[in-house]
Amino acid sequence: MSNSNKQKQGKTALITGASGGIGYKLTRLFARDGYNLVLVARGEDKLAEIKCDLEKRHGIKVTVIVKDLSEASSPRELFDQVEREGIEVDALVNNAGFTDFGLFLEADLQKMLEMMQVNMVTLTHLTRLFLPGMVKRRSGRIMNVASTAAYLPGPLMAVYYATKAYVLSFSEALSNELEGTGVTVTALCPGITATGFQKRGDMEDSKLAASGNIMDARTVAKIGYKGFMKGRPIVVTGLRNLIAVQSVRFLPRSLVRRVVRQAQERV
Repeated sequence: MSNSNKQKQGKTALITGASGGIGYKLTRLFARDGYNLVLVARGEDKLAEIKCDLEKRHGIKVTVIVKDLSEASSPRELFDQVEREGIEVDALVNNAGFTDFGLFLEADLQKMLEMMQVNMVTLTHLTRLFLPGMVKRRSGRIMNVASTAAYLPGPLMAVYYATKAYVLSFSEALSNELEGTGVTVTALCPGITATGFQKRGDMEDSKLAASGNIMDARTVAKIGYKGFMKGRPIVVTGLRNLIAVQSVRFLPRSLVRRVVRQAQERV
């Protein structure tokens, strides 16, 4: 084991949305480096399976918390449970999130409100609850999973794109505020990624999802984890995505709206 990995032993990372996709791949990277884990998701059976595998494989302690993060009370309940169990969180990964696909006018209002709760409010609430302890210890890392969607308007996914714009802006501002405290904040901005995300959002047959330009979750997690450990404020995954988000700055917004709309139409 390397010296850096030895230093990470005994530390704890809390990861939301840990039962699949990018969140699950991140659990494996943290576990590999000796972090104990607090895994949060709605699926109890899947979390139990991950716990058993990671504890056996890496000799770490994994705490499972089953929680629906669309409920407004969930951040405080989660924080209080972690406090009761005497767990000190050194790394917070706000990965949980979901989308919906279709015209805003026709979308289910309750689902949109729950999306805003998970993608923005719960993320912000958890950050505010765990941050004071990190600042007091002058050590800590926070990763907020945004998206390349944060740089764009998103016709047919209007609310989702807006939530990710919030996550990016919030994370950048917080990163600046925390300079010199020993705590870093990273916004991870992947493009479309091969996870269960598209199925839940009913966007499997959109042109974007069917384009084939999809990065796998393992690669996204590895790029994000590396930048996170370096304390980088923003990590955009892959050269193609980096070029795309940078080029948007030089294009007329009317054109950007049309291009995104066209890319997201159903096949």
